[in-house]
Amino acid sequence: METFDKIGRNLTIASVRYCQEPVNLAERVVPVSCSGSQGGSLTFMVRTVWLSMRSAIGEELEDFGLTTSQYATLMMTQRQPGKSVSDIARDVGSTRQAANEMLAGLEKADLIERRPHPTDRRTHQIFVTDAGRSLYERAHAAVERREAELEADFTPEQRTAVREWLTGMTEACR
Repeated sequence: METFDKIGRNLTIASVRYCQEPVNLAERVVPVSCSGSQGGSLTFMVRTVWLSMRSAIGEELEDFGLTTSQYATLMMTQRQPGKSVSDIARDVGSTRQAANEMLAGLEKADLIERRPHPTDRRTHQIFVTDAGRSLYERAHAAVERREAELEADFTPEQRTAVREWLTGMTEACR
């Protein structure tokens, strides 16, 4: 199998059926060109993988009473404490209103706290509480286990190539 190069030419992508079962990559490799002439739209394929992985990870998070957006918020606010509601909405791909409602649930569960911004009276900063940190750590271990299961049939080189390609595409789209 070819690996992903940094500019996205001659890609090969493993098609994972809903990320629900082990995958035999030899049977499921689909060549894709940047023009989309083979294998369909690259954007749609990435979206399909995202939705499938989100579903698989969402099932793991149910045991912790978290949605994928709540989990992502706990992860992001631990890495970058003090994010605003608008920052979180952008990062989880939702509206400010939807993010505010999600944050209200996390706050009610004592997983996050809002503090006034030191220089902007209209803005609050979001911080993870000790309870939120503890829940995140337990949920993160389950997510890591599930992701390892989903990647089980990939070689280390393929995992590295996919991560490099995704990082490169993220940067290219900014």
